[in-house]
Amino acid sequence: MTETLTPRQMLKGLLQGAAQPRPLFLPIVFSLGAKVENVPLRVFLGNATKISNSMKQIRGYLRSDGVTCYFDPYLEAEALGAELHWQAEGQPPTVQWPQDAEDGALPEGLRSPGDAAKSGRVNVAVEAIRRLKSLLRDELLLEAGVMGPFTLAARLTGLERLESPVHEDFSESALELAAATITQIASKFVEAGANIMFIQESILPRLSAEQCEGWASSLAPVINIVRFYEGLPVLQISNSPSFAENKQIIYKQSWDCVICPAFASCESGTTEIVLPGASAKVGIALPVELLEAQLPNAETVFQNLRATIRELHPAIVTTASDVPSGTDMKLLAKVWEAVQF
Repeated sequence: MTETLTPRQMLKGLLQGAAQPRPLFLPIVFSLGAKVENVPLRVFLGNATKISNSMKQIRGYLRSDGVTCYFDPYLEAEALGAELHWQAEGQPPTVQWPQDAEDGALPEGLRSPGDAAKSGRVNVAVEAIRRLKSLLRDELLLEAGVMGPFTLAARLTGLERLESPVHEDFSESALELAAATITQIASKFVEAGANIMFIQESILPRLSAEQCEGWASSLAPVINIVRFYEGLPVLQISNSPSFAENKQIIYKQSWDCVICPAFASCESGTTEIVLPGASAKVGIALPVELLEAQLPNAETVFQNLRATIRELHPAIVTTASDVPSGTDMKLLAKVWEAVQF
């Protein structure tokens, strides 16, 4: 049965609520394209031709159900007016805002969400999605990503520098701006043809039931627009301790998306992501450390992963973030084998 269903047929079934014979395997493999094209990442991120060419090449080596058209955790910040200062290759950029502000406060001089969605690199991402849609001709699912409202708000206000920001540190204005911005940008992506929209929260404070309901409400517009274009929204919570703190109240919400927490324990398996009576679909996000060439106890790790997949029957298996350029593709192939339960 798994051989007769295409990725798009499986996606359609998921959107209709039907159980699928296996998870969709949708790793986030994007910045590796800069290495394929032999250009610095900052150059790669601004060139739709290099992106589309490299993603097509990577697909030749990677067995997956989708291809990552664009994924950059700094896209929204730059679109809102930040200047990115790139350091040594392989290091993330530093963010400089038009005007400095105290931690917890929004900088002045930011663009509106609508203007942010028209910025240069958003247009590059849209063009890359369109080109890959034409090149792949519906063979694979097209993936793209935006940051979640807490993660983007933390970057906007400097709270990402804090080890564990609490909910009270976040201003309502920052969260509202972040939610509106990711909705506008995600809309551009799905209009261009993206089928899978990752919404990634790498920063998530401990939430009360009321605060979690507010967070879910802020995500509803982006989830709804992705569903309107018959795409699959995937809420990734890449910080395992944050997910563990909020797990019970997260699953009490009515989500119209895949909830995809990080695979918490690589050595002994995980039970933390079992859905306790919730109706939402579950996914598994693998830490990129699983894909290191010298991973200790690799066979045990993948045995536990296979057991977890068989137990949970997740909708998708992905990675918790963009895989690094040194990723061992053979280990990614082992993940593919694990989803064939």
